[in-house]
Amino acid sequence: MSSSGKWLRTSFIWLVLALAIVLVIVVFFRPPSDTTSVNVSTILNDIRMDISTGQKDTLTVASNTITLTRGPSPNKEVATINDTFDITRVLKDNNIDYTNNQFLVLQYEPPSALGAWLNILGGLIPFILIAGVLIFMMRQAQGTNNQALSFGKSRARMFMGNKPTVTFTDVAGVDEAKQELQEIVEFLKFPDKFAALGARIPKGLLLVGPPGTGKTLISRAVAGEAGVPFFSISGSEFVEMFVGVGASRVRDLFDQAKRNSPCIVFVDEIDAVGRQRGAGLGGSHDEREQTLNQILVEMDGFDTNTNVIVIAATNRPDVLDPALLRPGRFDRQVVLDRPDIRGRIAILQVHAKGKPLESSVTLETLAKQTPGFSGADLANLLNEAAILAARRNEAIDRVVAGPARKSRIISEREKAITGYHEVGHALVARMLPNCDPVHKVSIVARGQAGGFTMLLPTEDRYLWSKPQFEDMLAYALGGHVAELIIFGEVTTGASNDIERVTKIARSMVTEYGMSSRIGPMALGHKEELVFLGRDFGEQRNYSEQTAREIDEEIRRIIQEAFDKAYRVLLQNKTRLIMISERLIKEETLEGPLFEALFNQPIDNGQYESPSILAGMPHLNVSPHGEQALLPEPGATYPLPPQLQPPY
Repeated sequence: MSSSGKWLRTSFIWLVLALAIVLVIVVFFRPPSDTTSVNVSTILNDIRMDISTGQKDTLTVASNTITLTRGPSPNKEVATINDTFDITRVLKDNNIDYTNNQFLVLQYEPPSALGAWLNILGGLIPFILIAGVLIFMMRQAQGTNNQALSFGKSRARMFMGNKPTVTFTDVAGVDEAKQELQEIVEFLKFPDKFAALGARIPKGLLLVGPPGTGKTLISRAVAGEAGVPFFSISGSEFVEMFVGVGASRVRDLFDQAKRNSPCIVFVDEIDAVGRQRGAGLGGSHDEREQTLNQILVEMDGFDTNTNVIVIAATNRPDVLDPALLRPGRFDRQVVLDRPDIRGRIAILQVHAKGKPLESSVTLETLAKQTPGFSGADLANLLNEAAILAARRNEAIDRVVAGPARKSRIISEREKAITGYHEVGHALVARMLPNCDPVHKVSIVARGQAGGFTMLLPTEDRYLWSKPQFEDMLAYALGGHVAELIIFGEVTTGASNDIERVTKIARSMVTEYGMSSRIGPMALGHKEELVFLGRDFGEQRNYSEQTAREIDEEIRRIIQEAFDKAYRVLLQNKTRLIMISERLIKEETLEGPLFEALFNQPIDNGQYESPSILAGMPHLNVSPHGEQALLPEPGATYPLPPQLQPPY
């Protein structure tokens, strides 16, 4: 609890105590309700009157009051007196006999012990208040000094190893990394075993991988398996505005680690403080570089018997300082890549625990639908599925494309264009041999997309061939071509497809050596500025003539993909119309239904032209049954300027 919280709690206790004292005073020292406050002369007059009438009175003398009880009446008269008041002298002065008078009884009330203590306390209250104010000021000053002294203390969070929350059973999909880290666990459990053989465990272990692949999780699993303390801190927590604070925190962190050895120190996002020196704008003595220098000194100055292992995580190992990666510091790197299909199945099995799954749901199918997903993506997938279980089976669609925008109102014309666009993608993928099977086609708007076509990969791919790229380009242009065939015009819905196609075609020419005209050459040098952490620009290391040839090759590749998609859709125009009209009505077609519609026999003349083109411009049809606006594959395009495709 913070000092302010303790002060509030102490103040509350004192307030309750003061209220209790006031309550005691009110309850025990409040005059009774049947008493009347009078002065001393009134009491003396009443005594003389009662004696003359023969009524017996009782006069009670207390420390600061005198009380007169007149006969059998319950009413009493009370007068206040001081310490010098002498009742016997006053009675004598007023000719009242109190010794042999049968009508007056004089009695004395002994002083109250509580009253005496209250009097003493009343005298001490000012001194207590002054002492309380002084103590409060001293504590405040001491707290300020402690804050100043703790500014350079480490902010690492410590997790004790006797209560492991994460073990290797909670980590899946990274079997090779677990084998590497098993050595760390054995060293922490049995250090003498390695020392007897003269072996030295790596002092630093660098986990490298994309975000969400489980770098932090597997580090905690190592601490849980070994049963040792685990210090966790982010690289950005070392850096402050004042120079030297980060270095002080590094020293304090390693001092704590040595006191709790054997233990693990985990530094997340170490690239925030471990970037290459000399690349920043603040010179060589800024705070970040001072902190990095201290980390280098602490790691290289370890005693071999401390049993402290440093594990760091980053997704940018290329920007780290070379001194961090040399033997003796972070001399071992463990790569945690995105899982393959077997890894995704294992991760889904881990995160599916406690979630009731329908009998028709198979984790293998989910793993095939999610290539490129990291462990965090798969955990989010199952969490979204659990949240949306009462709605529809749309967890993958939500993670990939975003939540459905069911409130979005679009016209029938835009809905038809979107439907034909997506079915164009699906038909081209269905007909080309190097495309994956169609899993789902939908025109439900999600995120920024008006619809989407999802393919189900049959395997994880790490190498791509030229025929695969060519079929992928044709698949990406299928929606663009379908709009042109059906409506005679193109829309902005294909902008993202065209951007992807252009990027892939340029990479085929300038990076992958898939152009026979250019040859196996890497063209274009990327300028990277380390302190920005990203690519800053690209430098053209080729001539203008080569640039012209690159543009021509890119145009040729895209043109061939366009012709391929055009031929496929023109030959299957009837199926394009039939499936699109079904999609427009149902909004979503699953893979089996799409396949059944594709294989369905079609009556001649049933789907010659779309039935939803009412109100749209009619297209001129040639005598051969093909649209006059579209050329033969490979020929030039005699289109009006407003319909001329950009190829």
